[in-house]
Amino acid sequence: MSVDDQKRRAALAALAHVEDGMKLGLGSGSTAAHFVRALGERVAAGLDVVGVPTSEGTAALAAAVGIRLTTLDAEPDLDLTVDGADELDGHLRLIKGGGGALLREKIVASCSRRMIVIAEEAKEVAMLGKFALPVEVVPFGATATAARITAVARDHGCRGEVRQRHCDGAVFVSDGGHWIYDCAFGAIPDPEGLGTALLAIPGVVEHGLFIGLASMAILGTDDGVRTIGG
Repeated sequence: MSVDDQKRRAALAALAHVEDGMKLGLGSGSTAAHFVRALGERVAAGLDVVGVPTSEGTAALAAAVGIRLTTLDAEPDLDLTVDGADELDGHLRLIKGGGGALLREKIVASCSRRMIVIAEEAKEVAMLGKFALPVEVVPFGATATAARITAVARDHGCRGEVRQRHCDGAVFVSDGGHWIYDCAFGAIPDPEGLGTALLAIPGVVEHGLFIGLASMAILGTDDGVRTIGG
């Protein structure tokens, strides 16, 4: 079975947690896109839900498949967010932001009663950090901010290149108008401590460590799905 098939299995399994009348956070990325498409089929069959997208790309996809959309300003309390992850551990701590939507993803997740993570089984790791941790920063003074990120990370046992993200030869700009630095630490022994310290740096808008937000993970496997939490 391909990785994409495993992603699709996880996404379809998450649909079992969606009920009529729910207000949903719609995640970003390839696995979340499977969920949005499948949700669109349920909506076409009569399911009544409304969604808050976590990125412009998700908004366009959701609209294309007929999902009614709203905003957090109109609906600040969501029932459920379904989103992917770049990495997760057995404690449901995540790294997200590989697609650059980490700020909106975290805002939406924090406004939800539950967050279900969907991913292929290879995304589960014993220790976070193999996937480079994205940190979103304001452009003003970004080089100085990156230096502070490196220093703070070292204080929390993390070493590795902190590199500004580019796309197609240009600086990557998030939907919020910020820049992203990808931190190739390899291992993050203290995610909670590092996350708190990063947010204390002036210039850091948000980071891709999602801690205490996910209530369940559904992992697609060759044999079906496996869940963590619930």
